[in-house]
Amino acid sequence: MEKYVMSLDQGTTSSRAIIFNKQGEIVAKSQNEFTQYYPKNGWVEHDANEILFSVVSAMMGCIRKTEIKPEQIAGIGITNQRETTIIWDKETGKPIYNAIVWQCRRTADYCEELKLEGLGDYIKNTTGLLIDAYFSATKIKWILDNVNGAREKAEKGELLFGTIDTWLIWNLTGGKVHVTDYSNACRTMLFDIDNLCWDKYLCEKLGIPMNILPEVKPSSCVYGEVDKIKGIEELAGIPIAGAIGDQPGALFGQACFEKGQAKNTYGTGCFLLMNTGEERITSKSNLLSGIAWGLDGKITYDLEGSAFNAGSVIKWLRDELELIATAKECDDLAEEVEDTNGLYLVPAFTGLGAPYWDMYARGIMIGITRSINKRHVCRAVLESITYQMTDLLEAMMSDSDIILKDLRVDGGASISDIMMQMQADMTGCNVNRPVNREATALGAAYLAGLATGVWKNTDEIEENRKVDKIFVPSMPSDVRNKKYADWKRAVERSRNWER
Repeated sequence: MEKYVMSLDQGTTSSRAIIFNKQGEIVAKSQNEFTQYYPKNGWVEHDANEILFSVVSAMMGCIRKTEIKPEQIAGIGITNQRETTIIWDKETGKPIYNAIVWQCRRTADYCEELKLEGLGDYIKNTTGLLIDAYFSATKIKWILDNVNGAREKAEKGELLFGTIDTWLIWNLTGGKVHVTDYSNACRTMLFDIDNLCWDKYLCEKLGIPMNILPEVKPSSCVYGEVDKIKGIEELAGIPIAGAIGDQPGALFGQACFEKGQAKNTYGTGCFLLMNTGEERITSKSNLLSGIAWGLDGKITYDLEGSAFNAGSVIKWLRDELELIATAKECDDLAEEVEDTNGLYLVPAFTGLGAPYWDMYARGIMIGITRSINKRHVCRAVLESITYQMTDLLEAMMSDSDIILKDLRVDGGASISDIMMQMQADMTGCNVNRPVNREATALGAAYLAGLATGVWKNTDEIEENRKVDKIFVPSMPSDVRNKKYADWKRAVERSRNWER
């Protein structure tokens, strides 16, 4: 009887269930979008119960689209938007507040206070992170401080905290399992990535009772079994056997198993990760050190850089400026001109991520003359995404002393041939795009399949990866260097605007 693996890919705007076969091919897929809440400027929230419903509904839809029997599903892997924070009542299972999303900036001022207190070095040395509102810790503190009675209930052991993976596992197992994996734990700003434990000092400093934190386990292991849940009763008993954050999930799905291999995901933002092996590298360039996954009793570390706005810039061009009707039109218009005519866009809509980490930067378009038209704007949008990625890669190669020759890419915007060629030209390395660009969901499926015997080892997984196209650098170095230097000048003009 052929075996399959189901992956639950819980993202920032939608939840998907995907069934993969042993060859890593998609057999069935179901997707549901859910509501985004913006209660105040810079605040972003989700309804945790709506997320759960969207996931269960996607599981149901996925199983209905195929003749695969539930007993053929060997296991379920979960991958998720990281840092997004949920706190719920242990007895009732009800969240005490909306999920605070990774994009939310409500705790930015408190983060500045922590920096002034001199906690920056301790947090970087312990967690591999920089102090930022991006991560879970200050979101947890905000909920405990602002929801009536929350802190008292937490101290009595009546509340539980989790990132999205934890919330889903807890609910899918009928409230029996409160767990997360190393890749998600390390994004809370509370986890010691060397000693693999929650850090007592940081929890005390932020006033977070440690009893609300989940148990931390490897990314590939059986956490529990699906309980009898309305609508998916036939899936009861299937093991939940893999969990990993979305970006390390893509690193695994891209078969970047060797030290020095890297991938970039072009989604809402841009996320570059490099496998640094069993060695943790402390960044000198404002990148983040973290745990990519725990597997076979070993920890694999990574270096990560993120740009907050990538695919979202194309969406802005379509939805707010209404210069294009579809993402494909952006490519088509950009191809009608040879260059941007001196135009540069810095898409710091929500500040700048690595290597700048400037929460107060804002977007600018510079170099505008009367001869600029929407074709130049479209080309500048695509270039802005590749420049941000180049910033990350330059910093990463400096930190790791590894010269990257091959960059594996995935995510929705990686479908753009013109942008992938721009990326190869700017980075000077081959851009390697696979046939299956669902790398995040595939990574979670592989981890669950390793724990349940669908795949014996990572060698089998590597054989599954098929290349769609390789983009080779073709831009003269002097042209590239001039363009990149002008990008850096534009970035400097965007910085600290909100201050």
